[in-house]
Amino acid sequence: MVFQEWNRVAENDHLWRNLCLKKWSFCNFSKCLGSQTWKQFFLKQTKQEYQMALAQPEDFIFKEATGNLGIIGPMAYLSGNGPTMGGREKSIICTVSSKHMLYAWDVQEGTMIWSSPVQQSSITHLATLPQLHLAFTVDLEGTVKVWNCQDQDALATFPVSQACFSLEVCLTKDGPFLMVGNSEGDIYTLTVPELRGVSKVHAFKYTVDLLHCSPDKKWVFASGTHQNILPRVFFTECLLKPSEGKSPLSLSIPFSSCCRACWAPRRTSRITLMYRRGSSKKTGFTTFDLMTERTGGRTVIQAHQVATFLLPVHMESPIWMGASDGNMIVFESGPYLFLFTISGHQLQRFEDHQRTIGSLWADSLHVLTTSMDDSLHVYMWEEEGRYPYLKSCCHLEHIGSDLTPSCYVSKAICDNVSIVCVVSKNRESSILVMYSLHT
Repeated sequence: MVFQEWNRVAENDHLWRNLCLKKWSFCNFSKCLGSQTWKQFFLKQTKQEYQMALAQPEDFIFKEATGNLGIIGPMAYLSGNGPTMGGREKSIICTVSSKHMLYAWDVQEGTMIWSSPVQQSSITHLATLPQLHLAFTVDLEGTVKVWNCQDQDALATFPVSQACFSLEVCLTKDGPFLMVGNSEGDIYTLTVPELRGVSKVHAFKYTVDLLHCSPDKKWVFASGTHQNILPRVFFTECLLKPSEGKSPLSLSIPFSSCCRACWAPRRTSRITLMYRRGSSKKTGFTTFDLMTERTGGRTVIQAHQVATFLLPVHMESPIWMGASDGNMIVFESGPYLFLFTISGHQLQRFEDHQRTIGSLWADSLHVLTTSMDDSLHVYMWEEEGRYPYLKSCCHLEHIGSDLTPSCYVSKAICDNVSIVCVVSKNRESSILVMYSLHT
């Protein structure tokens, strides 16, 4: 009887759901489970993470895209085996080409499965909504389009009169929405997939370079890299349901010259900004917790500064950054990868590259770095002990079959079972390289 009771408890779907939400609280699980139970999802996800953490170069199946793709620009997963992907067996990515085209690729097969018609203008930005298998693009002329990567033509088009410099898609309890920031400092909020205008907010006098929704979709962070811009945080609901004659609820954060920003995946109202100041362009990091409060019969946003610090003057200024639990920041400096606390305490330094790190990509599970030494390195977050830390997992070298001294790995992304990277050959062409784990 005791064993039967333990078995019953072990199969309790509510228990497994709580375990999933605790471990992957940064995920939106709506429409993601499919026919899986929470237990099946937990076990499969954990197994995939374990396999990726232990993977060595020989554990990957290597595929290289063929054909003249021109220069490969932005890329993003359209579907895959990450926590938000509902256990699909195939990893599908989208890439943008200098040939004014959008492509979809089957990573496991290494084959192109769809391409858009040639567009009139160069595509500058790409975003995807894997839960609905949709891709969003904007071109130099400010034309926004949504694609299902199956039909020849876009599902919908929305013209913006000025050039666009930021694109963010978010899946909320009220449905999916797309946000676009342009050169005039405006933020457009559009329905998906119709691209019908919901609101237009004038945020700054200068370009909106950064748009980031918080993991719980409660907040939208907006900023520009111009030194006179103070970043603003908007209450998302006010952008999705604007009130006539009223400005959306927002707050300016008193830190100018912001160049990067990351929400903490597990602290959904915490954001860390990277900024540069002064004639020496010193780099600093500052972290805020956001909250709403009723004051005098109205709701206001408050930002509490949790921590701030400047990097030592001898450190080369980073370009990229990522965040973990809200207390850690990962960034590159020259050939090194660093893990710091938000208060400025160095926890780890990695020396896995011989030359300058050219790109850093981070999500809540992985960190990828690429370098001019033709290599790519994979790290994964571990949570044992007082602080989360990075585990150095796998180093991939000599990527591609047509390497010349001018080749280098320029960018990379991954999910739990695949890694996709771009090898730049010269200023006119790139190679798309896809790795998938043996399963």
